[in-house]
Amino acid sequence: MSAVQPETIKRDSLFSKYAEIRSFTEEICEPLQPEDFVVQPVVDVSPPKWHLAHTTWFFENFILKEFMPDYQLFDDDYHFLFNSYYETEGERWIRSERGVLSRPWVKEIMAYRKYVDEHMKQFLSGQCQVTARMEEVLVIGLNHEQQHQELMVYDIKHILGINPLFPVYKTKTNSAAKPNLEERYLTVEGGLYSIGCEEDCFHFDNEKGVHQVYLHSYRIQDRLVTVGEYLGFIEAGGYQNFNHWLMEGWEWVKNEQVKAPFYWIKEDGIWKHYTLAGLEEVNPDEPVTHINFYEADAFAKWKGKRLPTEFEWEVACKLYEAEIPSEANFLDERNFRPMPRVGQNTQFHGDVWEWTNSAYLPYPYYQKEDGALGEYNGKFMINQMVLRGGSFATSRNHIRATYRNFFHPNLRWHFTGLRLAENI
Repeated sequence: MSAVQPETIKRDSLFSKYAEIRSFTEEICEPLQPEDFVVQPVVDVSPPKWHLAHTTWFFENFILKEFMPDYQLFDDDYHFLFNSYYETEGERWIRSERGVLSRPWVKEIMAYRKYVDEHMKQFLSGQCQVTARMEEVLVIGLNHEQQHQELMVYDIKHILGINPLFPVYKTKTNSAAKPNLEERYLTVEGGLYSIGCEEDCFHFDNEKGVHQVYLHSYRIQDRLVTVGEYLGFIEAGGYQNFNHWLMEGWEWVKNEQVKAPFYWIKEDGIWKHYTLAGLEEVNPDEPVTHINFYEADAFAKWKGKRLPTEFEWEVACKLYEAEIPSEANFLDERNFRPMPRVGQNTQFHGDVWEWTNSAYLPYPYYQKEDGALGEYNGKFMINQMVLRGGSFATSRNHIRATYRNFFHPNLRWHFTGLRLAENI
């Protein structure tokens, strides 16, 4: 009996990971009805059908078409329909009109996924050598699909949450664990610290460029801000007092007539919010979410504190929660909601993305890659703020202390919250 070659083991391992992630995407869609797959209520939300197709297009376009000899495209029109923002790849369907694509049907998109998955299996089980470049693109594709899994959860909640029937996506997970709402602050002494990813594991190009930053001594909250604490801000007239707000934030509050986080409504004097388990009374013990940067900044000022910078957040995370704790709440747990802090978990990982007071900018040694994949992160480094830590819709193996998420400061349909910081 001949020994199994290392190259064969690598191909099998890569396809196993590929199949696992692709299957999880479809699991996220299982509770949906056909009508749910096409809805696009606002430009920031993409229909679930589009996510299913775009992630498949990524593997077809950047791996099979590039590296598999004699590969035949599933449909020539899909390149135009399901390219997202890659200018290098040519013309594409406008983002704001993704919801008008009633065709191709959902079943055709599922057939597309199956076709590409079968060819990926053939490709990875074939005799061709998996080069370092092939593996690099494949791993980017897998992380790209995990990002879209999270986006799908955002978008599914938005699609269902604006429906007056407040439909249930998943029933509520009841936890018997007693929440720990003790509030402490973690101290970080002033000095030079290393920022960026130095590890051999996968990371995006915006995490590269390891460099030193000097931080003054500061303290950072050891957990996320809760719904109960944010209710204090609302009841104290926080949305009516311009003193707490940045100018752009105050204009946003007035123009949009905002009085509470997204999905919150007040009925008979009781605050409720739409969750993926339906309409519920707000739970004061849960981390607050669906607030934008302006709201997070205003709350921090109301408390006499501030938001941490992304560098302060990263350093504190590495010092106090270098390893992801078992209590951390990710998509893997399938809670589909932020959970109250239990034990001594400092919540640096999971539950909700945390706004920082840092603009999304390149690190000093950032290098933009050539070609389409060079468009992945770099061209968005303008007018956006950095978020850290992941959320309950992030996969556990997708996050790390150096991960830099980014959104415009006015957006709040994604799962975003905050923790406080202060100078010493």
